[in-house]
Amino acid sequence: MEQFTEEEARILAPFFSNMDKDVFVLTNLPEVVKGALFSRYSRSAKSIRRLLLDEFIRDEKAGFKEIVAYSEAMGENQVIATKKAEEFYDRVLVGYGDDSVAELGGGHIACENVSNIASKLLEDSRIGISPLEKSTRYVYFDEKVNGEYLYHREKEIMDSKYADLYVETCDSLFDSYAKWIEPTKKAMMEKFPKGEETERAYNSTIRAKACDILRGYLPASTKTNVGLFGNGRSFEFLITKMLSNELEESRSVANEMHAELMKVMPSFVKRATGKYGDPTIKFLSETRKGMRSLAEKTFANEKIEAKEEVVLTDYDKDAEEKVIAAALYPFTEVSMEQVEKKVKAMGKAEKLKVIQEYCARRENRRHKPGRGFEHTFYEFDLMCNYASYRDLHRHRILTQQRQDLGTKLGFDVPFEAREIGFEKDFAEKMKMAADAHSKIAKDLGAKQAQYIVPFAYRIRWSNYLNMRELYHLVELRSTIQGHPDYRRIVLKMLQEVQKVHPTLVEPMKFVDWRNSSKIGLERLEAEKKIDRKLDEMNKKYGQ
Repeated sequence: MEQFTEEEARILAPFFSNMDKDVFVLTNLPEVVKGALFSRYSRSAKSIRRLLLDEFIRDEKAGFKEIVAYSEAMGENQVIATKKAEEFYDRVLVGYGDDSVAELGGGHIACENVSNIASKLLEDSRIGISPLEKSTRYVYFDEKVNGEYLYHREKEIMDSKYADLYVETCDSLFDSYAKWIEPTKKAMMEKFPKGEETERAYNSTIRAKACDILRGYLPASTKTNVGLFGNGRSFEFLITKMLSNELEESRSVANEMHAELMKVMPSFVKRATGKYGDPTIKFLSETRKGMRSLAEKTFANEKIEAKEEVVLTDYDKDAEEKVIAAALYPFTEVSMEQVEKKVKAMGKAEKLKVIQEYCARRENRRHKPGRGFEHTFYEFDLMCNYASYRDLHRHRILTQQRQDLGTKLGFDVPFEAREIGFEKDFAEKMKMAADAHSKIAKDLGAKQAQYIVPFAYRIRWSNYLNMRELYHLVELRSTIQGHPDYRRIVLKMLQEVQKVHPTLVEPMKFVDWRNSSKIGLERLEAEKKIDRKLDEMNKKYGQ
């Protein structure tokens, strides 16, 4: 360990979680300083503590005291501190030309009262941003604020002749949602009376069940809250991408995000617009318009088909040999070409032995297969209701592309609708929404019309993923506490792959095949588990 004098250690202590170990966390430093420090770190023989002391704290030009409100500058105006940080960051770029430093600093931002159309745009990023969103499973959406239900009133629609139609349709959907909450809860309580579980667990389970059953009423305009943690570079591109979108809401949210992030990490997001950002916005926007126009002409006379929910459209025919070779490769000293040649010469039993050795020690779904399973691909054409799509959309370490949300693919009716008594009402409200969607789409466009479409309507999207991600997706989303609709989708995906590569999915041991309808209250066991954790917490910390 590098040694520091008592004075040096005193100065450095506030900025590190420890001063005597090789592993530590940077503390009490602005994000831009962390990024710049790591950037410099990659090009220096000094320890990061020594770098901070010599080249940041003791370098008067760095303006470190003002940046971190350090020592006698404690309490320095944050605007001045951020400006100093930005000046320092610019010097780092000039000296090292490495703007990847923007990936080494990040921040948290909340985007509240955005629609369920905008929330998907915010959450589209594959890497660099981690989102959390208000759940339709644990929160009722029946409240009004100032006499209005919480749904987004898209400016282009509200400025058009369809404003009244839009409001009437959304209000009617929310009215039905609110109307059926208590009858649904009552029906579920009668069907599944309370057992030995706690009141908290039982009530939470009934609430989740009612939310699951009724969420199909909610229109895509329903407002939600999204929290995002991400690095600077990812935020910068997200803002640029959203500014290129046709929807006014997307551009508005992007501008607000940009303004707020400029207050805390201006150096990381300033290029979302201007000299660098504007040409990218133009490129994305014009490419999208051109492709849409071309696609409309190409498929103008094609009949829309809504047959299968899950279709395996393409897969790697040599997947088994590729996976086995990739699994063995890091444990050898020979070339990949030699490994592949040896694998091709293997018999069936020998190949199976490699797969079994690679996966035999998995004890739960969190024990992921190794990266060898990434050396093959599967492409699916999927169709499910928008509510389920929102759940499966969270899996971003893959390639997915969705079509616009519309009404031509039909809608899914909750199987409990008939026994509760809202089947007829549900069908009527879906038709009302479809009629409104048709009128708005004809004049204003398919993008704007998405807001009026209820969650029950189906959306089509493609999913391109490797075998390792398939393990994660299926084993996680097939758990019994999940919604029956998306459980059905992922289990069908597995069944399709089993037909072509049974050996590769044989070690997928943590798939839950139980029938949701026979379980009834899917969340109950999970809620009981929460109760056990609460008891442990109370014993540990006291009531």
